Amino acid sequence: MLLIARAPVRISFAGGGTDFPAYFRKYGGQVLSATLNRYVYTMLSPAPRAAHLISANYSLFQQYAPDRDALWDGNLSLPRAILEAFGNPGGIDLFIAAQVPPGTGLGSSGSLAVSMIAALAAWSGWSLTRYEIAELACQIEIERMGLPVGKQDQYAAAFGGLNRIRFEASGVFVERVPLALEVRQALERRLRLFYTGQARPSATILKTQQQATTEEDPQVLRRLHLLKALAEDMEDCLTMGDLDGFGRLLHEAWILKRGLASAISNDFIDRCYAAAREAGAIGGKITGAGGGGFLLLYCPEEAIERVTEVMAAMGLKPMDVAFEAQGVQVFRIE
Repeated sequence: MLLIARAPVRISFAGGGTDFPAYFRKYGGQVLSATLNRYVYTMLSPAPRAAHLISANYSLFQQYAPDRDALWDGNLSLPRAILEAFGNPGGIDLFIAAQVPPGTGLGSSGSLAVSMIAALAAWSGWSLTRYEIAELACQIEIERMGLPVGKQDQYAAAFGGLNRIRFEASGVFVERVPLALEVRQALERRLRLFYTGQARPSATILKTQQQATTEEDPQVLRRLHLLKALAEDMEDCLTMGDLDGFGRLLHEAWILKRGLASAISNDFIDRCYAAAREAGAIGGKITGAGGGGFLLLYCPEEAIERVTEVMAAMGLKPMDVAFEAQGVQVFRIE
């Protein structure tokens, strides 16, 4: 038997940072995000004895040995923590692969966690809801591993779609944003992703932001409060079909976000964004924590070709945007 699970990556429009427990447990947070038709895959098949892990993205092969840390590569610490959460998985071959490079701001670590948990749960005969899958992924990353991450990526990957996700001390609430078909199609056309060629570990940026939030830095808190409000304003623009208004708010959100930590942007990113705006883009942002990855731009129809040409001249590679609404899925092949 072969079991395949896949979880989508996401783009976040506004509210990132308010999904950190240090923020939402006191103030409540919310994020507006959408999942894309690019996935992180987990494939499971029987093996004679031990659990073997193969990662296409890191070109690694490891045997699961919970009592022998030296055999485990640091790049695979998250898969190991997930395996440990399921106890001894027995004899399996576990293959993971992503359709986007790691460290590019599309939430692939959260997608990996959700994909692996869904696969191992199905393999082990556990019946988990999407909420339970997302929450277990958060528990492993935030509590067990102590990673400086929020909760938006795991919930986006588990549920899929365009959502406003609210984070409260009492729980997480996923609210689907209703869009007319023609509005969704126009938004997909006008949103453009360009790979900067700069992959980056987000931990340093996120640790700085997390510390500032925990210490209640007034400037950081002010920006986070405004970003939280913009998530709701953006949703209103989308539901009313005011896409250019959405683009203008995306620009406002980027100005606020880049002030959260100095490493979120750099000279190259700033030059690319300025050139895109001069070519007709209304708004945009760097995906994820910042520092590299993909530059997301909103372009009116008449500016799409010109913006694409300008970004190509600066060395940025385009990736088409298409939304997906399924979230994590599991397939069995007998």
